[in-house]
Amino acid sequence: MEDLSRGRRLLVLAICCSSLFIVGLDSTIVNLALPAIRSEFGASVSKLQWTIDAYTLVLASLLMVSGSTADRVGRRRTFQAGLVLFGVGSLLCGFASSIDLLIAFRVLQAVGGSMLNPVAMSIITNTFTNPRERAQAIGVWGGVVGLSMAVGPVVGGALVDAAGWRFIFWINVPVTVAAVLMTALFVPESRAAVPRRMDPVGQVLVVLLLGGLTYGIIEGRTAGWGSPLIIGCFAVCVAAAVTLVYYERRREEPLLEPRFFRSAPFSGATLIAVCGFSALSGFLFLNSLYLQSARGFTALHAGLLTLPMAAMTVVFAPISGWLVGHRGPRVPLVVAGTMLTASGLILSRLGTSTSTAQLLIGYLVFGLGFGMLNAPITNAAVSGMPRSQAGVAAAIASTSRQVGASLGVAIAGTVLTARLVGPLETGFVDAARLCWYIIAGCGALVLILGLITTSAWARRTADALVKTG
Repeated sequence: MEDLSRGRRLLVLAICCSSLFIVGLDSTIVNLALPAIRSEFGASVSKLQWTIDAYTLVLASLLMVSGSTADRVGRRRTFQAGLVLFGVGSLLCGFASSIDLLIAFRVLQAVGGSMLNPVAMSIITNTFTNPRERAQAIGVWGGVVGLSMAVGPVVGGALVDAAGWRFIFWINVPVTVAAVLMTALFVPESRAAVPRRMDPVGQVLVVLLLGGLTYGIIEGRTAGWGSPLIIGCFAVCVAAAVTLVYYERRREEPLLEPRFFRSAPFSGATLIAVCGFSALSGFLFLNSLYLQSARGFTALHAGLLTLPMAAMTVVFAPISGWLVGHRGPRVPLVVAGTMLTASGLILSRLGTSTSTAQLLIGYLVFGLGFGMLNAPITNAAVSGMPRSQAGVAAAIASTSRQVGASLGVAIAGTVLTARLVGPLETGFVDAARLCWYIIAGCGALVLILGLITTSAWARRTADALVKTG
């Protein structure tokens, strides 16, 4: 890559961060729009689940292959293709005439989204070669995640109330058009000197594993847990998992490196990511339905009420990063697990007349817990890896986050539907109580896994992996 002036490097960083911002914004905004989408299309809870999970599932399935594709064909080219697909998908989502078409266009959006964040991170890493500048750039990158979460509820609520839910997708279009043009003008092309080989068999197996599991959970109650379709879905999931491990162990450059999981910190980081992001996606899904369907608040009012949770995430994310750097990941993981558990228990007491103060306490505690979570996940994932494999380990951790986001909505929606008596507006509070307990359980798992994976035994397993290369 050519040497760039400081101003040009900062411009590249801004362009890359714009992609992260719209993807982060999208996840928060769409949750707020679910009641409006349900009202217009008469959609069932399972269809609302697919509106979220069609996106997160495809994103989780394609994140790693998008990174290796960019290394091979060019990072700028892949980034631009992702922007175009994300923009076209967003445009079509806004024109969707049925819930099924909306779900289909969300898949297209996700294919584009999978090419944005991991590729943008590669561009930043290759643009900022000075270690200090690179650390500062990655810090800005991380701050944009919190900013998109903080702005998302307010922007989404205002758009849904003032212009309708379709504009939450159309708002992405001008941003992607500007980013495509700016990328062409200012972002230099780069490729890996020795790109990883493509692994199409491994990719197909990952899709079958995640798709079979998610479809089985979401559609199990409707189709019948003992129906051939659902049994077949779970059988495909198990068969794909077993085959994936067997196949990947024999590849020279596998999509997923099975030996990484011999490291307890790495295995723990992937499980913590799944649990933590299951809690987040379940929270966002349930909270939107609670505030707007059960309580009757407008989308903007719901967004403003959710803002303190996002604000706590913004405040405590850098504190978590500082603690990880100075004290290691144990303290942030213990705090994250404890706070997520406490928030789930607090929110399980919600009713149709719960005071704003009690709501805000639950949101603030959840935001504190989630804000402490991200930094130790990434640290635990990469610190116990051979330096040459740190990028692959971070990609697996990112994939685990999306898997968790997909499973959180799938499980919360399925439990909610199974327990719902009567319409959503009157039956939500009682039906959702078990869902909040499940979120508390996710927090408890984060706490337990955090203690295990930061123990002396866990560090020895990581050291042993590093020694074997």
